[in-house]
This record gives sequence, structure tokens and C-alpha cells, in this order.
Amino acid sequence: MINVLFLTPQRVLFEGQCKSIILPGEEGMLEVLSFHKDFLSRLLPGIVEIDSDLRFAIRRGIVKIERNTAIIIAESMHWQQKGA
Repeated sequence: MINVLFLTPQRVLFEGQCKSIILPGEEGMLEVLSFHKDFLSRLLPGIVEIDSDLRFAIRRGIVKIERNTAIIIAESMHWQQKGA
């Protein structure tokens, strides 16, 4: 499991653990799994998916992966139901 802290400038959207996160990175879609190599990346407009259960649309943001923890800070996020 990977620890996740998902923030907007206004509030915490998600805090907990998950098996995977899919993110719209600068170099394409990124999948982060447990014990992923540390990195920092800007996020482009797209969908962030947590464990295939939660989906959030973002305008832009950043993600930092360090010591099995993902910190995601994004702008203009809204939740989408799976399949929407």
C-alpha cells in the first residue's frame, strides 16, 4: 500500500492508503505503486485515479513521491463517478 495525501488549495480531498494511483504527468500517464522510486512531477489536465475506485478531474498540479508516500497538490479538482 502507498500512503496518499491529496490536496487542493482549499481542502484535503483524500488522505489514506491505496494500491495504485494513475496520474496525468508531463511525460504521459504515470502509475504509482507501493515503494515506487522517489520523484517529483508536474501534472497536466486530466484524470487522477486512486485504486480504480476514485476519479478526480484536475486542471494542473504537482505530485511528489517519497518514501512510499504520494503528496498530490492540484488545482480545480472535482470528483467523477467511475465510468462518467
